[in-house]
Amino acid sequence: MPAPDSYDAVIVGGGHNGLVAAAYLARAGQSVLVLERLAATGGAAVSTRPFDGVDARLSRYSYLVSLLPPKIVRDLGLDFVVRKRTVSSYTPTVRGGRATGLLVGGDGTRDSFAALTGSDREYEAWQRFYGMTRRVAERVFPTLTEPLPGRDALCERIADPEAWRTLFEEPIGVAVEKNFTDDLVRGVVLTDALIGTFADAHDPSLLQNRCFLYHVIGGGTGDWDVPVGGMGALTDALARAAREAGAEIRVRHEATRIETDGTRAEITVRSPGSEHVVAARKVLVNASPQALAALLGEEPPAPAEGAQLKVNMLLTRLPRLRDRSVDPREAFAGTFHIAEGYGQLADAYRDAAAGRLPAAPPSEIYCHSLTDPSILGPDLAARGYQTLTLFGLHTPARLFAADNAATRAELLAATLAELDAHLDEPLTDCLARDEHGEPCIEAKTPLDLERDLRLPGGHIFHRDLAFPYATESTGRWGVETAHANVLLCGAGAVRGGGVSGVPGHNAAMAALGR
Repeated sequence: MPAPDSYDAVIVGGGHNGLVAAAYLARAGQSVLVLERLAATGGAAVSTRPFDGVDARLSRYSYLVSLLPPKIVRDLGLDFVVRKRTVSSYTPTVRGGRATGLLVGGDGTRDSFAALTGSDREYEAWQRFYGMTRRVAERVFPTLTEPLPGRDALCERIADPEAWRTLFEEPIGVAVEKNFTDDLVRGVVLTDALIGTFADAHDPSLLQNRCFLYHVIGGGTGDWDVPVGGMGALTDALARAAREAGAEIRVRHEATRIETDGTRAEITVRSPGSEHVVAARKVLVNASPQALAALLGEEPPAPAEGAQLKVNMLLTRLPRLRDRSVDPREAFAGTFHIAEGYGQLADAYRDAAAGRLPAAPPSEIYCHSLTDPSILGPDLAARGYQTLTLFGLHTPARLFAADNAATRAELLAATLAELDAHLDEPLTDCLARDEHGEPCIEAKTPLDLERDLRLPGGHIFHRDLAFPYATESTGRWGVETAHANVLLCGAGAVRGGGVSGVPGHNAAMAALGR
């Protein structure tokens, strides 16, 4: 039997982190093979046309960029850009029987706070609080592509005991309640602690704090930007960079087993109509820790559980709002918060923790096409069509176990009803139709994401996030495993989660001994 093909590095999984690792290693002169089980690379960071016969290329799963370091874009020479949104967020509500809302971003932010709350107090508290997070972001974000700092070293780098206590030591709910008095403002702040995370504001595990931290440090500013051309533009650029550097990428090739003695590994690969083995000095796994354990034949870690609803929509026009003081093009340009008051978020968490769908499902929406219309075909753009992406909170996978399809439909209807409460017309009146006459809307539950992308339990971060500092079990880069030549380069690594490329970069640096 001939010896298996041998490489310096085999990368299991062609998602964006795997492609980042492949590009770095190939540029360092390594022979690199990327194995991707699907028909295309990209994983969750892809652009697709989900609606039959409709020329709209949506970021189907991941959709905004914050944590991608410009260093990676520069290092790899990526033809990829992001664009700032003109508005940070809009949160509709009803006060005194009147439709109103909070618009954050632009010159009218102070006036919007004053109109909502009746004074400048909340606005000034907002400025102080996010001034603090901005200073933390400027000091922490650069560390994400360096070896993990120790806990004390990171604390010293932040050099702000109050900020350290607020973000790293006590539940974020303490700071929210201490700094803000308005329920709606409190809810807007808390949402960054809950995206993709099922936790209460006062959860003693500080899971919500870890989520909040990663949401406010991106780019050193905390801004969440729009990928021009959609998320697939990033992964297409990464695949080009990897190939141009010499990496070999094989789609429809699934790694099914890894055997290693710590210095050399053999990877069993299943491809259409055959099964074969390739060898490598190092293996970088761009998959969940559960998938890594299965490949190695080891005991898997504790199961993960996602807790979100993802909805993609195409509209013939943006809906009219009950709050006539704001233009829909302004309200939907940023993050449009729905049922995300502080009390509403607490109620939704209690409902879901008790095993039932939230009575008022919280969610948030943004319109990619307002900032970047290039994802629409010329005809759709000319006719004023718009995309909407909705991300629902506090819907853990367990709620869908009995009947995923029926629960999905029930939750989608309830979520849209919460949105409709702030619209001057039903959202369904604005939905475009595909070539079959069906409305252009699709919803994905955690179980759908587990099926489609093999996210464990539909968890978009692969597992609970960790603070970005070293512990006894993390290793130097946060990507190491029990096997010296097997590294984890996916979202489940320390400093993983989100579209960042950070685990891919760090696994490549570890593989190169840097």
